[in-house]
Amino acid sequence: MPEHFNIPWRKSIDEGLFAAQNIELYWKDFKEGTGAMVKALQKNELDLAILLTEGAVKAIAENADFKILQIYVNSPLDWGVFVDFHSSLNTLQDVKDPEFAISRYGSGSHLMAYLLSEREQFNKDRMSFHVVDNIVGAIKHLEKNKEHLFLWENFMTKPYVDAETLKKIGNIPTPWASFCIVAKNDLINRHPLTLMNILQLISSYTYKFKQHAVDSVDYLSNFFEFEIEDMKKWLELTDWNYMIDDPKFKIEKAITYLKKLQLVDQGCSAEKICVDSSFWNSKTT
Repeated sequence: MPEHFNIPWRKSIDEGLFAAQNIELYWKDFKEGTGAMVKALQKNELDLAILLTEGAVKAIAENADFKILQIYVNSPLDWGVFVDFHSSLNTLQDVKDPEFAISRYGSGSHLMAYLLSEREQFNKDRMSFHVVDNIVGAIKHLEKNKEHLFLWENFMTKPYVDAETLKKIGNIPTPWASFCIVAKNDLINRHPLTLMNILQLISSYTYKFKQHAVDSVDYLSNFFEFEIEDMKKWLELTDWNYMIDDPKFKIEKAITYLKKLQLVDQGCSAEKICVDSSFWNSKTT
């Protein structure tokens, strides 16, 4: 996604961090989110991707040909619940039969709608979804459907709230680590050492990015044209994964929730979702 979480990848590529290790790494933005990236992985248009943890788990549970390598962002993602600015809805208590705008089926905006509905005790049998591709599509959809809801990351959506295009009526944080790095199975089998090198390089760079907060906030603010104070607050709340560690334990909560919501099979397990333990031998090979 073209979001602040992924700026360390852009900067490290631009600074030649991977090229110095003879790794040709090309970055591609997917404004449509996790659902679109899952499809691109399935079509062999991508080798690696940064996906929402819940979206990655659901896709792999449905036999997608990739695995979670590593948790990328340890901190939760704080989703805002938005409606058109002129909607009659002002709080989540005003919602009766929820209709959701979503970027794609299997995306975070889709899966988190179930979590929100469970928390708010909405009638899940009366939920409905409308695919809108991205936030621009959502804004157009909500303008015509003022009682519909859209879930998206708070800070990326704040400029639209400030401009009185959208109205925030609630929020819901993910109760798990928010983003993960996934890789195609074929790539894992053929190039484990290269993948391990990539993980080590990006974890080191995210630590550097976090530690140099003043420079990072300035860069983020200029890149996205966001307010300095918004990016400062966002950086304080965000913790990437600065270690190379097995992701199985960190995704257990996401698996448990998706099972509870009956969005994945009850046989889904971290062992099936994550890279095989033999991958970690490449850490010391």
